[in-house]
Amino acid sequence: MTLQACADLVARGDPDRFAATMAAPPDARAILFPIYAFNVEVSRAPWLTEEPMIAEMRLQWWRDVLEEIRTGGDVRRHEVATPLSEVIDATAASILDTATAARRWDARKDPFEDQTAFEAHIDATAGGLLWVAARALGAGDGLQPVIRNAGYAMGLANWFRAIPELEARGRKPLPDGRPGTVQTLAREGLARLGAARASRHALPQTARPALFAIWLAGPVLSRAAADPTRVAGGTLEPSEFRKRATLVLRAATGRW
Repeated sequence: MTLQACADLVARGDPDRFAATMAAPPDARAILFPIYAFNVEVSRAPWLTEEPMIAEMRLQWWRDVLEEIRTGGDVRRHEVATPLSEVIDATAASILDTATAARRWDARKDPFEDQTAFEAHIDATAGGLLWVAARALGAGDGLQPVIRNAGYAMGLANWFRAIPELEARGRKPLPDGRPGTVQTLAREGLARLGAARASRHALPQTARPALFAIWLAGPVLSRAAADPTRVAGGTLEPSEFRKRATLVLRAATGRW
């Protein structure tokens, strides 16, 4: 039931977010690692089995944990659930419950109904996660649109990076995968990222480390916008040198 267990889980399951969190001050890490460890557990739950029913049971287990946190009841002891209950409140638990419910799409092979459903999925999973993280570090409610815009850009970039694997697993990750549509999506993601950054001065200093997690959104979306065929080809990833240099710059300046 330690912070180290959460950090180890994030290091194994989400190395980019682990690196971003390690760039944060220690007191911020103590809040971020349980939130991100929860995200690892929930995001991987649908992929641990080919049986949708079993996947939904795994997701329901986490929804039950969040309900225990939301209602203030006794939270089951678990290496992630316990520390999570110590860093989020009832409002955050409700936001994470919405994100967990959205993961039911991952357990099935049905396509998204339309573009609106796709965008709602990205907002619920990535936008909601980033908002919970920033809010836990002191971001006020008025900043929710700013943080969710940044989270959407982050989520879209990560989704683009995952598309080759999603397709290999029999999923249809985009309602319309034509290059022109992908390019439009990437440009919209960059526009949301730009809108968020235009208001970054309003974010309190304590909450800025949560935004380190978006460090790859700009480079990935820029590549997708310039050449949308990179998405299906799986060639969006920046070099390790550029990735680390970008993170070092963000951490040093605080300008996410």
